[in-house]
Amino acid sequence: MGTHFDYRPFVRLGWVILLIALSASATAAQSNLAGPNARDWRAIRHTIARQIDAFQRDDAKTAFSYAAPSVRRQFRTPHEFMSMVRTGYSAVYRPRAFRFLDPFTVSGHVIQALEVVTQDDAVMTAYYVMERQSNGSWKIAACTLEASAARSV
Repeated sequence: MGTHFDYRPFVRLGWVILLIALSASATAAQSNLAGPNARDWRAIRHTIARQIDAFQRDDAKTAFSYAAPSVRRQFRTPHEFMSMVRTGYSAVYRPRAFRFLDPFTVSGHVIQALEVVTQDDAVMTAYYVMERQSNGSWKIAACTLEASAARSV
């Protein structure tokens, strides 16, 4: 029998990281009470898609560039960041397919959801917490994966 990677501990860890990111970015969220407009949501989707594209090309430097400053401080180097993504976030590191779901905000926190089909045809939801930078660009502050009972056919 083949060995199947148990990603459940990483999902729990992802929720913890999500909660930390939400609390850490509370001040930034307060300064953006109006919420993202249509142009912002397009930029957010572009940022996420470009990071996934960089993951698929193993371009650690580019993938790392889309991470928010707090994430870059936590992982310090593109190599450390990619190592974490490879081991804990294979769904977005090497998705078979993905599509953007409806975005939303929670208490001023900007979240873009994706439906992701993994290499073994599992369906997961990835929740990206986005952070607007002082220059107006959007960076990824956290990503949490949620498993689904669904399978791709």
